[in-house]
Amino acid sequence: MTRDPNESRDMNRDPITKTPGAHPVGVGVGGVGGAAAGAGIGALFGPIGMLIGGAVGTLAGAGAGKAVAESIDPTGEHDYWRNEYSNRPYANPQYNYDDDYAPAYEYGNTVRTQYAGRQWDDSLEQDIRSGWEKAKAKSRLTWEEAKDAARDAFDRSDRTYRTYSATDNYYRDQHKNAVYYKPEYDYDNDYRPAYRYGTQARSAHPGREWDDQLESDLGNRWDNAKSSSRMTWSEAKHAVRDAWHNVERALPGDADGDGR
Repeated sequence: MTRDPNESRDMNRDPITKTPGAHPVGVGVGGVGGAAAGAGIGALFGPIGMLIGGAVGTLAGAGAGKAVAESIDPTGEHDYWRNEYSNRPYANPQYNYDDDYAPAYEYGNTVRTQYAGRQWDDSLEQDIRSGWEKAKAKSRLTWEEAKDAARDAFDRSDRTYRTYSATDNYYRDQHKNAVYYKPEYDYDNDYRPAYRYGTQARSAHPGREWDDQLESDLGNRWDNAKSSSRMTWSEAKHAVRDAWHNVERALPGDADGDGR
């Protein structure tokens, strides 16, 4: 998308309030940024995962994301793991992504939703191992082969939900100041799903910049990700884009190469 030439190139400028130095995600996680965020670039969990730290655990609580209507976009997670799974130490070349590993990642996300107040430990693993036989579909993986992939997805999902909780407070207070705000839509039902979608999308696509192609790709998935939102993609995309860039603003440098 063409950027307004008069728009400030200050990466730290909030796209909603235009306040210099505002880092909504960094603020939400207790100001995590700089070297701490830099260490996360290219890491398994992407920018969102490495922005968490202990601050969000304190802020959001272990139950963050429990029973929320805005689930993590499943297509975005599939795209992420399809590209990443072969790099994981447990990946076995005799198995493939679609038939074997995808069900394990899906199961990990499902477990995180069902057991949002718990950590992954021996007790949780004991409780969920029998469920794998029902969830595995065509997967040839035994539980011992699948559990590391399931835990990867569980951990990634947990970090994303904690970030949601941290950023929800910011957007709830600020969304009415946005130029795209429409009073016929409310925050909880309409805008929050859009901000969460943009936040999660930035983690799911760490190597991409916001451009027409990405906007189109995200728009094609909006109906599946929108949950309770009544907004069309043309209305929601501005909030989604703000959330995308606000994750970037908590990172050092111009992470998506768009000059902002």
